[in-house]
Amino acid sequence: MSTIRDVAKEAGVSVATVSRVLNNKGYSHEDTKKRVNEAIKKLKYKPNEVARSLFNKKSRLVGLLLPDIRNPFFPELARGVEDEMQEQGLHLIIGNADEKPEKEIEYIQTFKQNNVIGIISATNHAETTPYKNLSFPVVFLDRTTNSHPSVYGDGYNGGKKAAYEIIRRGSKRIALLRGPAELMTAQDRFKGALDELCNSNVDFHVISSSFSFDDAEKMAITLFENYPDIDGVIASNDLSAAAILHEALRIGRSIPNDIQIIGYDDIPLSRLLFPPLSTIRQPAYDMGREAAKLLMKIINNKPLLQKNIQMPVTFIERQTTRKVEEND
Repeated sequence: MSTIRDVAKEAGVSVATVSRVLNNKGYSHEDTKKRVNEAIKKLKYKPNEVARSLFNKKSRLVGLLLPDIRNPFFPELARGVEDEMQEQGLHLIIGNADEKPEKEIEYIQTFKQNNVIGIISATNHAETTPYKNLSFPVVFLDRTTNSHPSVYGDGYNGGKKAAYEIIRRGSKRIALLRGPAELMTAQDRFKGALDELCNSNVDFHVISSSFSFDDAEKMAITLFENYPDIDGVIASNDLSAAAILHEALRIGRSIPNDIQIIGYDDIPLSRLLFPPLSTIRQPAYDMGREAAKLLMKIINNKPLLQKNIQMPVTFIERQTTRKVEEND
């Protein structure tokens, strides 16, 4: 790997001159700049971003904070952010908060120490103190907040779609998983499903649940112990739906004949389950790209046509729901 000294030697200049050209500091003759840039290209030299940030008090680094890297939905968001940032010539520092406020605070401090130029956060604590009075912009992803710009899916409409589709396919005794109470996006989808269920001639139970990988299996077991006669489940996310699917098959329930299941997110795993999971698709990759674009507009002081961007969701029909014509 080439170093700044290798570049200086190739260009026939001092290390200090290369540094001035790289950081656009001080005067350098155009011929000198040309030789340095040609040497950088020839040697495929990549500057140390941390070192540059210490010199400039500014970097080309962006912090991305995720709540639980084990949930396959969040890497999809991250990929969208990363691809857009790379096209902008920027790099990501990714933190996994594990849904723990103390880890979230530690990562924000790490981002500050590395002189990031902005943060994109998908964590559960959008209105908490660590995001206040920062010297760089913050955009929330898959989260809604009154204090910062955000990109998120249309949760209310997604919840209504899930309830509508499971009802029209014949479920009469439905379990509705609520999702984390502190997340507005989770509560939006819950309210949408609740409104649709309340306006229909069905029985339903509201079940508290988290988005946690660790909690999904326990929740599924408890669900069937407490409500053995349910014939439909509207899950709060695809991880919960996968756990319910696994438990239903384990106890001998036929899917979708005995019980229908609709997830939420459309993570890549959903179509690989057996049977493949019907779900509400959030455009995770596109949401990530939009969040990155929004952050870059703020960094570059460009006008924002929308501070909060809501993206559409769609119902994906697979094999954990019955065909509509079977219930006509």
